[in-house]
Parts: sequence; structure tokens; C-alpha cells
Amino acid sequence: MDLNLEYLSKEEMEEVKRNVLFGKLEEVKGWARSASLWPMTFGLACCAIEMMGTSSAHYDIERFGTFYRNSPRQSDVMIVSGTVTKKMAPTVRRLYDQMAEPKWVVAMGSCATAGGPYVNSYSVVKGVDQIVPVDVYIPGCPPNPAALIYGINKLKEKIRYEAKTGKKVI
Repeated sequence: MDLNLEYLSKEEMEEVKRNVLFGKLEEVKGWARSASLWPMTFGLACCAIEMMGTSSAHYDIERFGTFYRNSPRQSDVMIVSGTVTKKMAPTVRRLYDQMAEPKWVVAMGSCATAGGPYVNSYSVVKGVDQIVPVDVYIPGCPPNPAALIYGINKLKEKIRYEAKTGKKVI
């Protein structure tokens, strides 16, 4: 970024370099969005217990700026944890549509990512990505809270990268 700072003395110029941060607006917005994620808790099965564990004193996901919300209007991340049945699929889509942009989806557990052990059942969706676009997949049956925190951190990296480059990562 070119600024006309020729009128400053050498000491003042050094002071500006030490104390002023220059960046693109999109990068700042990406950093702000990634630093304060508000996931909607959408626990459908046993993975939800592990998701709840991330809020416990041992893991404390809130120290990373992630605060669970119960309303789609207040959320920017949907964490789908557990088995998605065909009867529940329209509700998942409706809640996703009610979320404000920008929004992201995390598929937590083997049931949410690919149907899990119920993959041959007629009533189970073979992955939540058939209903909504998924940004981060967290494998496991069930994945532990540390894996969910790792996945949230990967989502934060993705948000910052997309803001910096302007490219959508699939």
C-alpha cells in the first residue's frame, strides 16, 4: 500500500511502521470472521455428546472464540454431528437456509460424513453433503472433542485463506 508519508521525520516514520497495521479489508474481515465463529449445535446422535464435551472445562472451545448458539439466525457455522435420516434431511436444509451469509458446515463423525454403519439402511442419508455443502469433514465414530477443535481450527484457516486469495476452497 502506497502512502505519501514524505512529510514525516525519520523517527516519526519508524513510529508509524511499528504501530500502524496495513491490510486489505477482505483480509481483515476474514480474520474477524475466523476469530469469532458461532456454531449452531445440531446434534443428531452419539457424536453430539462429544460435541458437548468441547464446552467442558477440559477442552473449553470458547477460549478459541467459538460460542455455541441455538438459533440459525445467530449462527454462521452448522455442526452436523450424527446420523442424518431422510426424515430429518428437510429440517437440516431449512435450518441451513435460515442462516445468514457467510455460512459454513462441519460434518462431524462417520455418520454425518458418509452414513456410518447405517450406510445400507433405506432411511439414512449417505452423508450430509447430499443436503448442504460441507466445508470440513471430521472422521471418527465418534470423533473426540480434540478432533472437533482441530476441525474448527481448519475451518478458521480456510476462512482466512479464502479471504486472502479470493478463491473458494472446495
